Amino acid sequence: MQKEDLRIIYMGTPDFAVAPLKALVEGGYRVVAVITMPDKPVGRHQSVLTASPVKQFAVANNLPVLQPTSLKDPGFLEELATYEADLQIVVAFRMLPQVVWDMPRLGTFNLHASLLPNYRGAAPINWAIIRGETVTGLTTFFLDKDIDTGAVIRREEVEILPTDNAGSLHDKLMVKGATLVCQTVDDILADRAERVPQAELTDSPMNPAPKLFKENCVIRWEDTTKNVNNFVRGLSPYPAARTTLVHGEGRLEMKVYEAEILPASSMVAPLPAPGTVETDGKTFLHVATSDGMVALHRLQPAGKRPMSVADFLRGFHHAGGSHFEGI
Repeated sequence: MQKEDLRIIYMGTPDFAVAPLKALVEGGYRVVAVITMPDKPVGRHQSVLTASPVKQFAVANNLPVLQPTSLKDPGFLEELATYEADLQIVVAFRMLPQVVWDMPRLGTFNLHASLLPNYRGAAPINWAIIRGETVTGLTTFFLDKDIDTGAVIRREEVEILPTDNAGSLHDKLMVKGATLVCQTVDDILADRAERVPQAELTDSPMNPAPKLFKENCVIRWEDTTKNVNNFVRGLSPYPAARTTLVHGEGRLEMKVYEAEILPASSMVAPLPAPGTVETDGKTFLHVATSDGMVALHRLQPAGKRPMSVADFLRGFHHAGGSHFEGI
């Protein structure tokens, strides 16, 4: 069978899933339908429906789109079966019931943004940076009944630079992931796809990558400078590290998008308590950690736009004794 004859159903929702779909379409693979999340209500009154990035691409390229509310709905399953797919591909979508992933004769594979079995879960890109990794990667694997546990087809390493944040790493993985998806389809077509049990991949540790919520995005200033900086990088630009500036009788919640570890030579002993603020009120805002200080460069006070520290300080009157703490 040639690639133009292989009937593929593609499932995905965010920007990360657009690049592989685009590569398949432009590469001459036969995508017979696209499945994505229902349009999302946005706006002040939730009255405007916005299509997912994957749907927008599919519509622009005249691909049939299915948007089931439930993947177990009999009507959806009946419609899905009419496409007679040989293969299904899942990229940043949702957990599939067995009746869906077991439907194609060649199975269903997923692209995951880590070197499985490391960083299974919803936020592998964020957690790899938060935990100070210097290497991450991508994995394609066949789906089975447990999330992110199926037999591995391909893995590819990707370097994490000290200057990377979650946004830049996302973009690097997105580009490489598009190529990896096409290579995996070619492997399956040529009947050379590996099926390596994840239990045999002993070179990879087992750090989790749980979903990120407001509660686990709060900066712990009592941690080390390295860990605080990695935390900010790993959550930037989304969902962003959070903290509260306490000044006098006031409290100001904010997001921090960019920070920098200050060299030890710039600090004086003894170090102030973690969370203590040092600033000239004009150009810099330094915060103490357990073993040093970090310089904040870009932040977003509650109700305001993201801004540089200099812009923030122009509208903020610093009072002695100001400090940061958890929300």
